[in-house]
Amino acid sequence: MSKKETHRAVVITQVIDGTMTIREAAEVLALSERHVKRLKKGVKEEGIGFLAHKNRGRKPKHAIPDSLKKQVVHLATTKYHGANYSHLADLLAEHEGINLSVSTVRRILKAAGIESSRKHKPTKRYRSRERMPQEGLLIQIDASPHAWLEDRGPELSLVAAIDDATGKVLGATFRYQEDLDGYFEVMQQLITNYGVPMSIYT
Repeated sequence: MSKKETHRAVVITQVIDGTMTIREAAEVLALSERHVKRLKKGVKEEGIGFLAHKNRGRKPKHAIPDSLKKQVVHLATTKYHGANYSHLADLLAEHEGINLSVSTVRRILKAAGIESSRKHKPTKRYRSRERMPQEGLLIQIDASPHAWLEDRGPELSLVAAIDDATGKVLGATFRYQEDLDGYFEVMQQLITNYGVPMSIYT
């Protein structure tokens, strides 16, 4: 199973066990509640294998022939050299009778290592990720070197684990510098006092 499918398996198993609600699972997996219910039913009836992609290993019915892909790559590097993905899709349709979507042209050319000729790409805007909906789903752990004692002692690194959903500190320790022992100590505090989290980000 892929990483995505494994994550779904963990979440759906929690839904089946009753430790997570349908709504919480839908938020964690970014799916509709109806889809989560379908996954839950499928896993209960067929097992975890239900979550594996059904088309894995199969060639799609509408797969583009390799000969057509080669033709597109050839035209992109010769006759229409310099055209971006969108313009090339238009040229192929107008002059070659090859009707492909821009996304398909992009996929073919990227697979061949050919990037769009467009020089200036629009700046992507990223929004802050929303917190997890349930405690224990994601623990953030990191070290922060700082003069915590001000001028009364050496600079130390604070190694701490924080729950993403609640912001609660679940473990912390001071070290002279960031090291593996510090992380082990914090993990021991976390697991002893709160149990094993679903995932950790460091």
